[in-house]
Amino acid sequence: MQAAHSLADHLQNAARSHPDAPALIAGGQHWSFAELLADSAALAATLAAGPRPLRLAGSSLELARHAWACALKNRPFWPVDRKHSSPVPNVAPDIALIISTSGSEGQPRAVCLSRANLEAAAAAANRRLPLHPGDRWLACLPLYHIGGQAILWRCTRAAASVLLHEGFDTTAIANDLAAHPVSHLSLVPAMLARLLDAGIRPPASLRHVLVGGAALSLPLYERASAAGWPLHPSYGMSETAAQIATWTPADGPWHEGLVGRPLDGNDIAIAADGRIRIRGPQVMAGYLDGGAPDADGWLPTGDLGRLDTAGRLTVLGRADDMLISGGRNVHPLEVESCLAACPGVADVAVTGLPDTVWGDLIVALVAGEASDATLNGWVVERLPSAARPRRFVRLAQLPRNATGKLERGVLRRLAAEAGA
Repeated sequence: MQAAHSLADHLQNAARSHPDAPALIAGGQHWSFAELLADSAALAATLAAGPRPLRLAGSSLELARHAWACALKNRPFWPVDRKHSSPVPNVAPDIALIISTSGSEGQPRAVCLSRANLEAAAAAANRRLPLHPGDRWLACLPLYHIGGQAILWRCTRAAASVLLHEGFDTTAIANDLAAHPVSHLSLVPAMLARLLDAGIRPPASLRHVLVGGAALSLPLYERASAAGWPLHPSYGMSETAAQIATWTPADGPWHEGLVGRPLDGNDIAIAADGRIRIRGPQVMAGYLDGGAPDADGWLPTGDLGRLDTAGRLTVLGRADDMLISGGRNVHPLEVESCLAACPGVADVAVTGLPDTVWGDLIVALVAGEASDATLNGWVVERLPSAARPRRFVRLAQLPRNATGKLERGVLRRLAAEAGA
């Protein structure tokens, strides 16, 4: 079997075929592909070789430069959000990238991704949302998460340029959307909402907005689509080298949770308990602390899903988040989707507290101006009794991590504190 191309291979190819084309724009600095190759080679010369990953915390620009440099050095790269003192073990020779999971549902785990995983993911992503030489991807996701690192692979492979931001800043993004021919953009729903709240319009050059990391509500989708944002809701995780399914208009009308068909070469199935299972070239080599796909190559996930007859996936939420209220299974997404459409609700999350009557007492944590009476009237008309929140908690903003995911453990604590 032919060895998978590496990030270094793609950088060298782009420097040969498009030496003067823009490769990286960050903080007022510009690198062509020829200049980026030279810069990466110079940085690689300062790094030690070997099977031990380079674990590094730093700015987005530092993490991006070291991703290319480690590839040239044939050394695994492990970008992190903070410095660590624990030892770093050796990994298998084919491992190119280690990514720590977000930990929003528990303790973070280190995911080992091979060159073959990352190459398959970039190739499939670039087919699903076509990326060409001269295109420009505005990257504002953290570079210590797979969503940020995947952009480097996709763009280098396609000889497209990365417009790199140091995190998400509404004004900075608005300025760059006006100043650059941005063709692709990755956002989490909370970022999309902030751009809409600021009245920012998409430029004519923008073809694809990849939305992932958290559930996209129907009101937000409709609002953004009406404003001209070309949205592509997606599903993926560190363990699948980023997106594994992405909706396009060819999949038909969008509804909440719909993420379309799996990317080329990958299979998705639903287990007997309703959990999503994934198999294919994008599925990780394994976790650093042990554990891997099963003997048949299937990766079980903690997400609930449904497949239609055309193979389109709808994500129904985390299995561990399921509540039992009045003897009925109630998923927070069911209630959140209902409340998100209520006028005066800017953001909402639902959790449960132990209760002798209900089992799980459903609590809605709400940001926005809608009164409790308005909220209660809204759910009474739209939800069965067991699924209605019995308590509303007001927050200025909901607890989300850097990738926009709700921190469910923090939600439960805030709900308990409010009811104490």
